[in-house]
Amino acid sequence: MIDRRMLLAGLAAAPLAACATTAPSTPPRRLKVVTFNIWHNQGDWAARRPLLIEAIRAADADVIALQEVLEDAAVNLPNQARTLADALSGAGGGYEMHFVSTDPEGAPRRYGNAILTRLPVLAHDSRKLEPLDDYRTALRVRVDLGGRPVDIVDTHLAWQQDAQAVRARQIADLLDWLPQDGAPLVVMGDFNAVQEDAGLNVLAGDRFISAMPRGSVPTTLNPAKGHPQRVIDHIFAERAAFTADGWTLLGAQPTQGEYPSDHFGVAATLTLR
Repeated sequence: MIDRRMLLAGLAAAPLAACATTAPSTPPRRLKVVTFNIWHNQGDWAARRPLLIEAIRAADADVIALQEVLEDAAVNLPNQARTLADALSGAGGGYEMHFVSTDPEGAPRRYGNAILTRLPVLAHDSRKLEPLDDYRTALRVRVDLGGRPVDIVDTHLAWQQDAQAVRARQIADLLDWLPQDGAPLVVMGDFNAVQEDAGLNVLAGDRFISAMPRGSVPTTLNPAKGHPQRVIDHIFAERAAFTADGWTLLGAQPTQGEYPSDHFGVAATLTLR
C-alpha cells in the first residue's frame, strides 16, 4: 500500500528536480570587434565620413579600432575618432573614445590611433613603440566583457615591405609592455604586412588565431584607390581564450562612386571560452 504522504512529497519535489536539470547554462560571452584604417583626411573626407559611419554602424561592434586618425586645427578638423564616436553614439549605445598620438597633447595637429568602446572600461594605457624613430604607437583598453576583463590593443606598424625586423621589434615591445595578469588579449589594427610576413611570426603563430583565416579574402587594401591586393589589416585573438566565429569586410562597395577609405574595414565576432 502506497503511503499517501510519501506520494505527495514525491510529487512536490519533482518540479524542483526538473528545474535543476533544465536550468539554462551561462550564455556565451561574445565580443564583436572592428578594425578600420580611416585614411585620415585624404580624398573627400566630407563625402567619406557618412559612409564610414554607416559601414561601422552596420557591424554593431562592441569595440572599434581606428588607425590614421587625425585632428588638425589648421584645417578646422576635429578629432576624427571623436566625430565617429559621437555619430555612432547618437544611434544608441554610447561609445567611449581613447586616442593616442606621438604628437604631444595640446599640439594643433595630432595623428594616431583610437579605440571606441561601448563596453565598460576598466583601464586604458598607451605606448610609443620601439624603435621610436618609426613613430608608432599601441593603445590598450581593458574592458569588462560580462564580468571578465579583456584587453583590446590597437596598433599600426611600419609600412615598408622590407621592414620585417622593425615590425618584429614593434610587436615584441608591444607584448612586453602589456600586463602579465592573464587577461585575455585581442590585438588588431593595420599591420602593413600579410600574415606570412616574418615580422608577424609571434602573432601568426601558436599563441594567437586570426579572425580572418589566410586565403579567405584577397585584400583589405582598396584596389580602387590604386593599392595592390594585400591583406594587411588583422584581428588576432589569443587561442586559449577565444574562438573566432565569423568575419566580414566593411566598406568594400562604393556609394555613388565613393568608398569610406582606401582600406576595407574588418569586423569579427569572437567568443570567450
